[in-house]
Amino acid sequence: MLRNWTLLSPQALHHMTHHRSLSRRHWLAALPVVASAAGHFCKAAEQPRIRIGQIGTKHAHASGKLDAILKFPETYELVGVVEPDAERRAAMRGRDPYRGVTWLTESELLSTPGLQAVAVETDIPNLVPTAVRCLNAGMHIHLDKPAGESLDACRAMHQIATERGLTIQMGYMLRYNPAFQFADQIVRDGWLGEITEINGMMGKYMNDGGRLELAKISGGGMFELACHLIDQVVSLLGPPESVTSHLRRTFPEKDSFADNQLAVFDYPKAIATIRCNHIDPMGGARRQFSITGTEGTFEIRPLEPTPRGRLGLDRPRGQFKKGYQDVTFESPTGRYDAEFLDLAQVIRGEKKLRWDADHDIATHEAVLRASGML
Repeated sequence: MLRNWTLLSPQALHHMTHHRSLSRRHWLAALPVVASAAGHFCKAAEQPRIRIGQIGTKHAHASGKLDAILKFPETYELVGVVEPDAERRAAMRGRDPYRGVTWLTESELLSTPGLQAVAVETDIPNLVPTAVRCLNAGMHIHLDKPAGESLDACRAMHQIATERGLTIQMGYMLRYNPAFQFADQIVRDGWLGEITEINGMMGKYMNDGGRLELAKISGGGMFELACHLIDQVVSLLGPPESVTSHLRRTFPEKDSFADNQLAVFDYPKAIATIRCNHIDPMGGARRQFSITGTEGTFEIRPLEPTPRGRLGLDRPRGQFKKGYQDVTFESPTGRYDAEFLDLAQVIRGEKKLRWDADHDIATHEAVLRASGML
């Protein structure tokens, strides 16, 4: 499911970066789509552009996703944007990146000749229903996270995509983060031995308006934000045997938002813990993810925008020595760029998406259980 990607060799990286030297302490980890970026633009110029639209502007990632699509006009032709809420649509017209886009109804978009893909960026309750309508219209979709509040609905959505031969790319952007790509590779290559623990933290400080919005979903921040890290746990260890959810609603006199949460994921030989704290004034800077095994450990902190790693090994591995060393990564050109370059390759039949329906469904079940919603 996730075993086919390999890091570029040191020789290839040296060729790409010219004057950059690779040392045991500093490693330039490149994303698979970035690794082929030099050829991407030439290939794109030789092929018809992919006609794509966006439905929804209310998801927290909506503006960033549209900006990423517009960044690659040689690859994507934006047909238009759908926002059924007239007040919201009016508010977004004068804001970047929506300034100057064509506004359509959903039926107008989905009936556009040659449309191939849709980025679904609605509010969370409408994500899966909208995705299903797009799939039934024959579209590949980029579906932002998490995949709704129902596991059965998530399964049914993937069944439609499978039957129609369509791709659902979930909007878990850490899949394309170079530090997480590096972590995936060294785990697959056995550098850390047998994994015994994973720990992650993804929090922020949420204002009162944001709290009220997130309080509409019982799973709170774990569901809406920490799902990114749960996706990584499932990628590395597979579906957990069990999940224990701990939720705190710190200010019940104010709202019902689950703002301080911990989830424990049990595996036969490992325990993973994920925290999500929305009353943490240093939440963004404290976001972190660590993997420990019988032969080493790797920590990512910060996660974004330029991730940094700390690798500890009980023996030399590749360019890396025994003991601790820093691992540096180049900052991605854009948070979501790699997602849409990868999706373009999938739509054109040049590759298959690394994350299949089984993985996405297992991730969603783990997210729901971790959030106390299942």
